[in-house]
Amino acid sequence: MIKNDIYDLVIVGMGAAGLAAAASCHDASGGRARIAVIERATRDERGGATRWTNAALRLNDDGAFDPDWKHLVAEQSNGLADAAYCEVVEAGAREALDYVKSFGVEIGQVRSLPLGFHVSGGGTHTMWEPIGGGASIVQHVGDAVEAHENTDVFYETDAVCLHLDDGLISGVNVRGVDGRIRTLRGTTVLLACGGFEGNPEMLTRYLGERAVDLVPIAPGILNNTGDGIRMAMDIGAGTSGQFDMIHAEGVDPRSSKADAVVWSYLFGIVVNENGERFFDEGSGTLDRTFERLGWEIWRNQNQKAFLIGDRKYIENPYSAALNVTDVEPVVADTIEELATQLGIDVQGLVGTVDAFNAAVPGTPIDPSRLDGAATTGITPPKSNWAESVCDGPFYGIPLTGAVTFTFGGLKTDSDGRVLTPTDRAIPGLYAAGEITGLFYHEYACATSVLRSLTFGRRIGLRVGAELAMAVKQ
Repeated sequence: MIKNDIYDLVIVGMGAAGLAAAASCHDASGGRARIAVIERATRDERGGATRWTNAALRLNDDGAFDPDWKHLVAEQSNGLADAAYCEVVEAGAREALDYVKSFGVEIGQVRSLPLGFHVSGGGTHTMWEPIGGGASIVQHVGDAVEAHENTDVFYETDAVCLHLDDGLISGVNVRGVDGRIRTLRGTTVLLACGGFEGNPEMLTRYLGERAVDLVPIAPGILNNTGDGIRMAMDIGAGTSGQFDMIHAEGVDPRSSKADAVVWSYLFGIVVNENGERFFDEGSGTLDRTFERLGWEIWRNQNQKAFLIGDRKYIENPYSAALNVTDVEPVVADTIEELATQLGIDVQGLVGTVDAFNAAVPGTPIDPSRLDGAATTGITPPKSNWAESVCDGPFYGIPLTGAVTFTFGGLKTDSDGRVLTPTDRAIPGLYAAGEITGLFYHEYACATSVLRSLTFGRRIGLRVGAELAMAVKQ
């Protein structure tokens, strides 16, 4: 199993952060760095959450990172988020993207998302992504890392704990498919193995009751069981980010497709199994509302909600653009029939639709902007795009809350070094990606892959350059 006696860098996790670090360390060291990459999955399923995500990128029309993102994070977190961390992402995101492009990853404006999110300098109606999503990053950069002569990749291997010699990081204890624990020795360790969204025990510990009812948005995140957080905390690492909060999304439970999100709720109404509305579907742009809806469905609506619309909803071209599910909506000629097919309380839905229709302004909506077409006299209101649900046929899509990633994680400095609660850097220990805690209350979206690439590359360059300098001396 062990090919090298000792490594210069041991990386736990093979998503965007781990891959960027491995490749960058190799380059910065002139190929001298001996690198081990530990991946829990098989080679065919490598890449963690990165493999399954669309990898949306918060760029403006010119391809520049959104300069307002750091201010949005500060606003959403009530000033709790690490401002220095955000500055590093802003400064390094574009360079990190250019780096992965050098491996053959294509980046483009591949998805039209009306009212997606507002980016300074443009980008309201477009979404930058790698062609082929995060899987393209895993394939292109992963293949290159595997080909490096001094890099060993250990698939189907679990990280168990950090190995210490005389109080210093000296590697990682791992368990392979044979069940035995061995030590991958290394002078520097990078933890890049995600949060704890795949660990029901940790989810319950931090989120409370009904955490086990959360569904994963993609299979890959089930490998993110909080091991890196646990391992670091066991030796005194500090934490950051909100541990009792997750990034959740409303997905179609009928679909077997990963990331089967339904974002067209903006132009319909959302009800629970009793037929009651519980959410202002038009309270803001997509990026400011979709996480709140996913959370609410899980937390307070018994994991069951339904998007309801009529002919106007289905003919709205923006509705199709905002859905990723591969299952067609349920169709019925009447609201009563639709309720029966979906398993919603019939009288409850009929009463809700009647009350909603009486509260709409009766003017055409403008789905291309926040149009101010709001309801009056009902709770909750619909603050934009409020139009009647009265023109059959009627359409319904079931929704459930899916966990995408957890907010709480390890505390790091602007170089990615893991810190103690008193802000002392733990020698030889780094962390990057969603294992690092940043967000509070809300997620400023389309930045997970960007921050992972940025810090993974930053750490890899640092370790590789230090090695190259040591060799010269």
